[in-house]
Amino acid sequence: MTYRALVVDKQGDAFSVAVRELSEADLPPGDVTIRVHWSSINYKDGLALSPTGRVIRTYPMVPGVDLAGVVLESSDSRFAPGQEVVVTGYDVGVSHPGGFAELARVPGDWVMPLPPGLTQKEAMAIGTAGFTAALSLEALEHNGLRPENGTVIVTGATGGVGSTAVAMLAQAGYTVAASTGKASEHAYLRELGASEILSREEVSAESTRPLESERWAGAVDPVGGATTAYLIRTMKYGASIALSGLTGGNTFNTTVYPFILRNVNLLGIDSVYTPMDRRRRTWQRLATDLKPRGLLDSIAVETDLDGVPAVCADILQGKVRGRTLVRLA
Repeated sequence: MTYRALVVDKQGDAFSVAVRELSEADLPPGDVTIRVHWSSINYKDGLALSPTGRVIRTYPMVPGVDLAGVVLESSDSRFAPGQEVVVTGYDVGVSHPGGFAELARVPGDWVMPLPPGLTQKEAMAIGTAGFTAALSLEALEHNGLRPENGTVIVTGATGGVGSTAVAMLAQAGYTVAASTGKASEHAYLRELGASEILSREEVSAESTRPLESERWAGAVDPVGGATTAYLIRTMKYGASIALSGLTGGNTFNTTVYPFILRNVNLLGIDSVYTPMDRRRRTWQRLATDLKPRGLLDSIAVETDLDGVPAVCADILQGKVRGRTLVRLA
């Protein structure tokens, strides 16, 4: 059996990205073999297709941290041929061949049955980005966030995490402010549910003041860098920031004052190694009350395997809006 896959390779200074015809013998060891129908493109996938991305651990590699499809073969009794499944995170697409291929083989412990209420396409329109947004909202709510507390700000709001977070928060009854560097996307963000829009310049401005006026009851922050520093200075008393990304940088300057005078909480969000029991619970919410409004109509667009490199290049430059699905069947 042969299948098409996008393969990245790096030998010395030579870096290549190409769609190749592979055979079943090229599949890695694993318990479950999956016919992949859909994948999706995340910021991490953009890094994987960059020679300086530093996320791929071994070459050659099939990137793609998300996949949804149907089980072809399984030595794991939890899964049967014909069953619809989803795989996100773990080592998929970085040290274990991932979703940018028509076939995948993975350990059974990484596989999750497709939740009732979602199609495979919808699951990939959510993908790692939407799962991260849901984990962020759950962490904020666990730390006391409620709609009556005030406005929740979402940074990088036109990206995958940001756009799904805006939609989830709005439909959960929160007042949402969205920050973006794209003036052309204000109407899109309002369609998703944002009632206030801030510029990227405002939320990444440097300041010598350790504290500024209290504005935000919570924050979903996939940006990092100076934006996180701004959020820390402007959170309300007892409010929390769910930090999940570094598109704006991996360092920031702050002081201890917001933490000890305003009881601000900085919550780290990791979607890669989330335990399976929690993963299933959160995905069930993504199939029900947290299913983003406008998921396939407004948030997601499609490409095929040959179109992945161009989208990955764009996502690193901040040119991608929402979620991009990869159609494999």
